[in-house]
Amino acid sequence: MPNNTTEAKVFTCSQSKELAEEIAAAYGVELGNVITSTYSDGEFQPSYEESIRGTRIFIIGSTHPGPKNLMEMLLMIDAAKRASARHITAVMPYFGWARQDRKDKPRVPIAAKLVAKMLEAAGATRIITMDLHADQIQGFFEKPVDHLFASTIFLPYLKSLNLDNLTIASPDMGGSKRAYAYSKALKSDVVICYKQRAKANVISHMELIGDVTGKNVVLVDDMVDTAGTLTKAADLMMERGAKSVRAICTHPILSGSAYERLENSKLEELIVTNSIPLKQESEKLRVLSCANLFAEVMYNVHHNKSISSKFIM
Repeated sequence: MPNNTTEAKVFTCSQSKELAEEIAAAYGVELGNVITSTYSDGEFQPSYEESIRGTRIFIIGSTHPGPKNLMEMLLMIDAAKRASARHITAVMPYFGWARQDRKDKPRVPIAAKLVAKMLEAAGATRIITMDLHADQIQGFFEKPVDHLFASTIFLPYLKSLNLDNLTIASPDMGGSKRAYAYSKALKSDVVICYKQRAKANVISHMELIGDVTGKNVVLVDDMVDTAGTLTKAADLMMERGAKSVRAICTHPILSGSAYERLENSKLEELIVTNSIPLKQESEKLRVLSCANLFAEVMYNVHHNKSISSKFIM
């Protein structure tokens, strides 16, 4: 009879190797052996160097742009399907292209839906990800999606700071739901920033809804890209009398002039996870590992155990 309790195998895409090593160690297995061959024109081919026939495999890889990271995940999934893996779970700590989750103007793609369909077409049977830019992206899939929340990582850290007069803030109207969820867990007040954009990544105007005088403010967001919104919000709150301003952002994209803005801002610290590898170090960056969270969820998924405790908000 087939042995359905065979331990799962864990593999990684190249962009997430450091995080994958942490996850595999927390899970209690060695990373599987994958070799990637690259042609002179840049085309590449991953190859599993061990049998995965009839097993459940987890492929770890964030799909932050450029397109190589997503393409590598797709090729890894396709290779696993053709090698007769029984279950293929794409573990995507950061689900890239998620900001294009709707048509916000005529004649533009819905890239998040396209990525979902490509992952399914490649052969993924399950998706595990964390803090999607928009919750409704789960509905783009016909396969199960485990949407984890980094609040399980951030809340214990925030509580350990023992901040008095704590106020949770959202850097924009779209993040107000997330801010209210954190404020409920921490029993704190909420303020919201209202911003207007001249174009993508460029803020033309920002206003503050709420009072931050004498408060220790914590800005909450799912990602930090150019850091323009966060740093502008932090500076505005300090001008309005805040005692200190911190920010927690799950995914540290930190592109363009983000590091320079961070260093020159009035943010006391920026707390992130290691869902995306950092491009450089900064004294203002505090990195909390998401490895244990993913390892526990992967283990429970494989052994058909509940993972509901990882959905705090």
